[in-house]
Amino acid sequence: MPSLVGEPQMVMSPPMRKFVLVCHVATSVSWLGAVAAYLALDLTATVSQDLATVRAAYVAMDVVVAAVIVPLALASVLIGIVNALGTAWGLFRHYWVLVKLLLTVFATTILLLEAGTVRYLADVAASGTDPRELPGTLLHSVGGSVMLLIVLVLSVYKPRGLTRHGQRKQRDMRARQRRGPGARTSDHARSQAQPRSR
Repeated sequence: MPSLVGEPQMVMSPPMRKFVLVCHVATSVSWLGAVAAYLALDLTATVSQDLATVRAAYVAMDVVVAAVIVPLALASVLIGIVNALGTAWGLFRHYWVLVKLLLTVFATTILLLEAGTVRYLADVAASGTDPRELPGTLLHSVGGSVMLLIVLVLSVYKPRGLTRHGQRKQRDMRARQRRGPGARTSDHARSQAQPRSR
């Protein structure tokens, strides 16, 4: 993987890095697809006037959130952190990685808070109450979809820009490169040659 901060040592081996990357892409894309399916159900529940259709949509929304979206979101956050820490990009060196992390964590937090609302709407819809009077969650669905699309764009384009931490790492890397590979060995030998104070 190319690095904008010199050539830092990879934490993970290439096969492991590819495996983690595949898992990260799979969970992230699946999360976006599940949110798209949820958005379709949410839109149906909001605009449809058919009683049975609206009731079924709310019940399906709860199933999709609890069984698909929440597990995928948690897995995407965890695997994304592992992927960043195990590659040359790092977690706090590049602005696009940091912004992506913050957006993903924020989206997951809102999702966990909204899951209770979705469960409540599904219970009310299944209880016999007219579900066409329920407010729905369309605003959160659209907002979550837009946020995940922004995360996807960041992952593909990887805009340049180092954080202060990344700039400091870059300066340290360049300093070590200017000193050469034998510099640390030479410094260590000189320190060993100096007499110890008694």
